[in-house]
Amino acid sequence: MKQFFKFMFASCLGSALMLIIALIIMIWVVGSSTSDSVSVKPKTVLYMNLNYDIPERTTQDNITTTLMNLRDLEGDYSGLNDIIANIDFAKNDPNISGIFLELSTVGTSTANLEELRKHIISFRESGKFVITYSETMAQNAYYLATAGDEIYLNPDGMLDIHGMASQIMFYKHLLDKLDIEMQIIRGPNNKFKSAVEPYFLDKMSAANREQMTKLLNTMWSKVVSDISVARNIDAQKINELADNLELTFDAKVALEEGFVDGLAYRDEIIARIKDLAGISKTGKINILNNAQYASVRPQPKAKANKIAVIYANGQIFDGEGDDETIGSITLSKAIREARENRKVKAIVMRVNSPGGSALASEVIRREVELAKAEKPFIISMGSYAASGGYWISTEGDYIFADPTTLTGSIGVFGTFPNAKKFLNEKVGLTFDVVKTNKNADFGSITEPLTDYQKAMLQKYVGNTYNDFTALVARTRGLRQSYVDSIGQGRVWAGADALELGLVDELGGLDKAIEYAAHKANLTDYSIKDYPKQMDIMDMFMSGSIPEPYTKSLIKNKLGKNYTYLETVENISRLDGIQALMPFMIVE
Repeated sequence: MKQFFKFMFASCLGSALMLIIALIIMIWVVGSSTSDSVSVKPKTVLYMNLNYDIPERTTQDNITTTLMNLRDLEGDYSGLNDIIANIDFAKNDPNISGIFLELSTVGTSTANLEELRKHIISFRESGKFVITYSETMAQNAYYLATAGDEIYLNPDGMLDIHGMASQIMFYKHLLDKLDIEMQIIRGPNNKFKSAVEPYFLDKMSAANREQMTKLLNTMWSKVVSDISVARNIDAQKINELADNLELTFDAKVALEEGFVDGLAYRDEIIARIKDLAGISKTGKINILNNAQYASVRPQPKAKANKIAVIYANGQIFDGEGDDETIGSITLSKAIREARENRKVKAIVMRVNSPGGSALASEVIRREVELAKAEKPFIISMGSYAASGGYWISTEGDYIFADPTTLTGSIGVFGTFPNAKKFLNEKVGLTFDVVKTNKNADFGSITEPLTDYQKAMLQKYVGNTYNDFTALVARTRGLRQSYVDSIGQGRVWAGADALELGLVDELGGLDKAIEYAAHKANLTDYSIKDYPKQMDIMDMFMSGSIPEPYTKSLIKNKLGKNYTYLETVENISRLDGIQALMPFMIVE
């Protein structure tokens, strides 16, 4: 019988390995044949369908990317880095006539949309066209579209401009039903640190509502102002139409009010693109998407001098990280490698993080401090660099943020669940303990914290908050009392953070790189990205599933509801004292 199971297991393992090898070969062949057929002919149009969750940088997992592209032939999953590089290169490419944006919604933040708009405007100013079409267009897609020349909507389509909202999910009633008590320890005066409010409230506190109102109004004013300038529409009129939803349910209103240049079907748009590109009615347009163009455009030549761009993306945890999470070990190693690389003359850290573990943030900050002592270290804040995301940014020589970057949130908290009643009364489990010391069972979820334990935790959280405000005061040249007054867990938009002294200048990643080059006295350099990305073979060898692919599938199925699943997943990983931003922006 043992021999039977042995041979059966060996047979199954062999079959599985053969299947994996066959899959790799098949995708390699498909990818190779696809790559061979791609070329940039005269009058080529760069096609951008950005209706997906845009990562900061394109995954190096080529097989996963190919799988995703095979599943959705009209789209690709290029990262923000390649999209911007494509736009900038195409601006001077004589074979590229224009850009065709086909947008329903864009899976990225307002801050990243600002950066994309700047590059598209620069492309258009070169004399080439940018045309946008959609059957239904969300307001984030429309915001991007206004950087172009012409915007078209399907005659029966929708232009969904309705303003911004912040939505928070509260767990209090769920926890009450389960008889689970979430014991909360907050830093002193951290009234704006609302990450813990969902555990004991069923709606926003007055302080949180105050900060969210200020934050959203700052962000929305920027969006409305940019739309107003681009389309020559009065800002008050934009808000009136957003309030009454007229644009959402009547495409004719969008045309009459000047939000779009015409109502048309897709075949008419193709005809318009041919006309703009100088192609005959019977001629064929050579269209390349971002992934295709990135595969054939010349890559920058490696130079002796390099600027490192370190991507710090996602919630901060202790240990290892990946493209979508910041692990203290992984990111610290990347910073250390950039510091020790003699060819790297300056470092730019691109931060997109709502925060996370305070301890992990401090571990990363120390590596930034060491690197800063040896070479220029510049911070580029993307969608958000709040709480722990701000913590790891403090040591930078100079901090750039976009006007709508979410930052600040200088505050800390700790959560400690007490599941005694749930386990006793709901599940029917009871526990007993023998211990050598009074607090030997500290941290157990089967008993509530004692008054002494709460006091010790409060002291620890208070000390961590004091360390945070002292760190900001030291690195930003501010009084600690002032940092506390603008801290207390409060989130600020980048434009407000500039006025408060929390950042140095408004600008995107390109400006941060230019500044780093200036500080390092570089005129001729190339970019080196960190951390090294895993490819498909690394994933198989480590036993992990290609996460970008699996997450993409789930996101496509759940749409906006994916955020709730992601929130629950991140909560399940919370451990220790947290410096974390709690909410999401709905656009």
